[in-house]
Amino acid sequence: MHPQLNFDILKGKQIHLAVCGSVSLYKTLDLMRSWLKQEAEVSVALSSSAQEFIRPLFFSALGANKVYTQMFSQNSEEFMLHLEPGQRADAFVIAPASANILAKLAHGLADDLISTQALAFERPLVIAPAMNFRMWQNLATQANVKILKERGHIIVPPASGKMACNEVGQGRLAEIEELHCAVLKNLSPQDLAGKTVLLTAGATQEPWDAVRYWTNPSSGLMGACLALAAYLRGAKVHVVSGPQIPWLPNAIQHSKVKTAKEMYELVLDQADAFDIGIFTAAVADFSPLPFGGEKFKKDKAVSTPENSSALTIEFKANPDILATIGKQKKNGQLLVGFAAESSNLEFAVKSKLERKNCDLLVGNLINQENSGFKSENNSVFMQDRFGKSESLNNLPKTELAWRILNWLVAL
Repeated sequence: MHPQLNFDILKGKQIHLAVCGSVSLYKTLDLMRSWLKQEAEVSVALSSSAQEFIRPLFFSALGANKVYTQMFSQNSEEFMLHLEPGQRADAFVIAPASANILAKLAHGLADDLISTQALAFERPLVIAPAMNFRMWQNLATQANVKILKERGHIIVPPASGKMACNEVGQGRLAEIEELHCAVLKNLSPQDLAGKTVLLTAGATQEPWDAVRYWTNPSSGLMGACLALAAYLRGAKVHVVSGPQIPWLPNAIQHSKVKTAKEMYELVLDQADAFDIGIFTAAVADFSPLPFGGEKFKKDKAVSTPENSSALTIEFKANPDILATIGKQKKNGQLLVGFAAESSNLEFAVKSKLERKNCDLLVGNLINQENSGFKSENNSVFMQDRFGKSESLNNLPKTELAWRILNWLVAL
């Protein structure tokens, strides 16, 4: 599982997984394992059709604490199998969900194990349909999906591609990351619902010749963690990133650019639309004056007494995205800046907070072990516009992202 999905949200939670008959159900084994790795407890219900594809032992062997296979039991202590998950589970996931179960859920039918368990669950369901693309496109199926969405259930749309029937279309079970993300969102506070977050992430690339460019080692992981945390907490998120950034769910709007100028133009175009701006991108402050469309050859370098092939490259300043947004920030907009420093961290954070007109400034040392670029952890110093500050040492970037959003919610 991607490091930007390693939030502590699932720890100690009870997740109930209901599996309908589909060849795609093999993915649910990995899905269950991803929940178990994050210290959730998992129970499973298999429809009679699902049991034609897979044996219950697979799930129990991989760690499911209980596997339900039938409505009724001869054991008097298990008489209420159709009600138990609804009483114990924090999240109820149906994956893969057949067209049949969608119809039953939409119309309140409860004539088998999964439909009865689902009807007894009082919170929103996470439903991931998988079926032939013609069945998915059928007006009846789409009407049922519409009803379920209107009731507040989370629908994870099927992916497109080649299916087991050798046809191509939308109907494949969504990828594990999308399903995992949907469960995280289902269990997260929605304290950013109604907010729009504009976030920059990753490194820009400033081209010099046909093959070389000026950049830095930023992976974009901190930005991805913040984008996911904001999305999980209910915000509408638009990420503007450099060419390289970790995986993001389909529900997050994502625009890729290459250069600092391209990022500047796109961000300014969105400057009036955000409630919270989070600027994590490692934007190049300077870009080389371009050599041209050809590859630079070594024999074109100038010879000097000190070096037989010295090379001098001229640079020009790039526009300052954070400073520009800070100057035109409107009342009610919150602005978060990031600073990657090699020394004097607290001074740099306090200075940049004021110069860029930010509401919160987060800084880290790039030469500190297990921190900053290419690390899943980070150690930071943060200060807000009211003078409140805090140092956080060696935290996973997911945890740090969550705490930054907690700070913003409290501002």
